[in-house]
Amino acid sequence: MPAAAKVLIVEDDREIREAVADYLDGHGYACAQAGDGKAMRAAIAEGVPDLVLLDLRLPGEDGLTLARWLRDNHEVAIIMVTAAGDVVDRVVGLEVGADDYLGKPFDLRELLARVKSVLRRGGKAGKAGKAGGATRKLAIGACMLDLDTHQLTGRKGEEIPLTGMEFDLLRVFAEHPNRVLSRDQLLTLTRNREWEPFDRSIDIRIARLRRKIEADPEKPRTIKTVRGAGYIFIP
Repeated sequence: MPAAAKVLIVEDDREIREAVADYLDGHGYACAQAGDGKAMRAAIAEGVPDLVLLDLRLPGEDGLTLARWLRDNHEVAIIMVTAAGDVVDRVVGLEVGADDYLGKPFDLRELLARVKSVLRRGGKAGKAGKAGGATRKLAIGACMLDLDTHQLTGRKGEEIPLTGMEFDLLRVFAEHPNRVLSRDQLLTLTRNREWEPFDRSIDIRIARLRRKIEADPEKPRTIKTVRGAGYIFIP
C-alpha cells in the first residue's frame, strides 16, 4: 500500500490545530503540527510534508512570509487559511504561490475535499509518472511540459517550478489549443469549482505562468487574453 500523504498543520490555535489533525488522521493522512514559523521549520527539518495547511495570521512570521520561504526552499503543496472575506490577503497568498485557500471558519469536510484536490493535482503520487513507460510531453511556447512527471522545462533544459494549479492550467490549455476558455471554464476544468464574481485566482495564476513561459510576459504570445471572454492558448 502507498504511504500516507504527510500534512503539516501550521496554526497557532491549539484547539483548531488538534481538531484538524484528528480529522485528517481519521481519513488516512499522517499529520504533524506547528504553532508558528519556528516550529514549522523544525518539523520540516525532520521530514518535508506533501502539503502544508498554513494559517495566515500567526505570531511572529506571518503566513505569507512562511509561504514565500516554502516556495523558495521546498517542493510542497500549500493551502492558505485566511479570515473569511479577507480578499486582499487571499490574493497575495495566491501570488506568492499557494495552491489553494480556505476561509475561516471552515467545514472539516470542505477542508478534506481541498486537501484531496490539491494533493491529486500536485502531490508526489501525481509526479511519480508511469513506471517504465515513455512520458508524454507538450510544447508550451519555448518550454516543454511533461504530463506524467508534472515538470516544466525551459529552453535550456532547466526545470521551472510549478504549483499544482499552474500545472493543471497548462494541461487544460494544452488540451484545448486555439480555443477561448472563460474563467468559469478554467476553474471547472482544473478544480471542479464554479467561478465566483470578482474571483481573481485564475488571473493571478495566469500572470504567474506568463512570467515563467513567455519571453515577454507583458506581451504574451502563448497564453493570450481575449478581452471580455477569457484566455486562449496558441501552440
